[in-house]
Amino acid sequence: MPTTVFDQFTRRTADVTAQLAALGIPLTAPAPPPADLNPADPWASNYTAPVDRTGLAWCTAVTMLADHHHTGIDRQVLAADALLRELGIRCLAQLHSDLHAGAPVDYRFTRCPYCSGIGEDPTQPTCGEVGCASWLEFAGHDHVCPVCHGEDFQPEWFAEERMTELEELLADAIEEREERASLRHRIRARLYHRTTRS
Repeated sequence: MPTTVFDQFTRRTADVTAQLAALGIPLTAPAPPPADLNPADPWASNYTAPVDRTGLAWCTAVTMLADHHHTGIDRQVLAADALLRELGIRCLAQLHSDLHAGAPVDYRFTRCPYCSGIGEDPTQPTCGEVGCASWLEFAGHDHVCPVCHGEDFQPEWFAEERMTELEELLADAIEEREERASLRHRIRARLYHRTTRS
């Protein structure tokens, strides 16, 4: 039976929720204790966003954490809860960067952990299903992946482009070095002639 790229998202959530059920971990995160209200801050709130442990974002976060730390997902449940409460789906991009030692992740070369490189939000209907106009592709509409922002994952194509850029930079650096060496040689020669005349 052929599988589509979208089957992997349902498989990911099914695998994680099955593991949670086997471990006896509830599928909805308990609400944290309410924070004390600060009378000096009238805009303060103790509202916390609910966390659905069956959602694709949470399943992706807990899988990323478990894979990085080489632990079971039961050890990373609270960390995934905290990440999703703090930043929502945007936490996945920050988490991905943090797991790469804080370096920015170039999603043209690295597959997005949330959308697996398709560039669209897997939880939203696709542009084809909704019937979006072709010009909306460049207008930043709601179907773009919130983690990689629709970056085009094509390492084969972008690698050639990057190699061309690097070759041009290397050629420029070699040319500049030769110019500097020539200038240093001329300055040295003039200084030598001055000292020999006097």
